[in-house]
Amino acid sequence: MQVILLETIKNLGDLGAVVDVRSGYGRNFLIPQGKALPATKANLAEVEQRRAELEKHAAQQLGAAQERAEKLNETTVSIAAKAGDEGKLFGSVGTRDIAEAISSSTGVDVEKAEVKLPHGALRTTGEFEIDLALHAEVTVAIKLAVVPAE
Repeated sequence: MQVILLETIKNLGDLGAVVDVRSGYGRNFLIPQGKALPATKANLAEVEQRRAELEKHAAQQLGAAQERAEKLNETTVSIAAKAGDEGKLFGSVGTRDIAEAISSSTGVDVEKAEVKLPHGALRTTGEFEIDLALHAEVTVAIKLAVVPAE
């Protein structure tokens, strides 16, 4: 299935690009989320007419993400969790917990989808470096300390 991207999507393409995607990905995610349109002649013409507006909107989103990244740069966040004597947590610290801790401690809204944990939820105490993907082109690393709760 061919779609026209309405915004830059990491590992897929830039704004206005016509790309081939799997039908389910296009129909169930990209099109309903407003990230793409089906690649028809009418939609191609519409995107070309709206191109300046779409680029302006994309630039605003990028600017906002860069501003948030500057506020979050070199941030250290601490989360207290119940843990055993050996440092293993009773449960885990996931993306939702991290996003809430960052939002409450810094005042910058962070969605759980922006928190990237490549190895899954954290299950031990210690210090970790967590990446936040605030935009397709903006990634910031923060330090997270998981400490045992008293």
